[in-house]
Amino acid sequence: METRIIMEQNIVKILDQHEYCAFATVEGNRPKQRYMMLYNRGLSIYLVTDRKTHKVEELEENPHVSLLFGYENGSADGWAEIEGTCSVTDDGELREHFWKPEFKGKFAGPEDPDYVILKIDPVRMIHVSENGERHEWIE
Repeated sequence: METRIIMEQNIVKILDQHEYCAFATVEGNRPKQRYMMLYNRGLSIYLVTDRKTHKVEELEENPHVSLLFGYENGSADGWAEIEGTCSVTDDGELREHFWKPEFKGKFAGPEDPDYVILKIDPVRMIHVSENGERHEWIE
C-alpha cells in the first residue's frame, strides 16, 4: 500500500509539472491520439474540449482512454501513463475552475454549452522514474 501511495504522489508531481499530454481515444477499432492541455486536482484528471468535436462522439461510443505525460520534455520525476474511462461533464463548478481567458476565442464564456470538461477516472497507472524504475497500479 505504501508503494502505491508513493507512486501516486510521484504521478501527481509529474501532472503538476506538465501542461500537455498525449490523449488517446478509440475510433472504431483503432487508437487515435492528439495533444491536449492537461488539468488536474491531485489524481483527478481533466481535459477541456468543445462538445462539437469528434472526440466527444468517440467517447460516447467507447469511453476507454489513455494519457501519456512527462516524457516529451523530460522530468526529474520521470513520466507516467494512465489508462482509464472518460466521461463528458458540463459541471458548472469545474467549468468555472478551469476557465482561461484564452478560451474566449472558441467559447463565449464558462457557461457556453459547447464548453465541456473531460473527466478521466484511472483504472491503470504506470510511473517510470528518471532512472528507469517502473511501478504499476491496476484497479
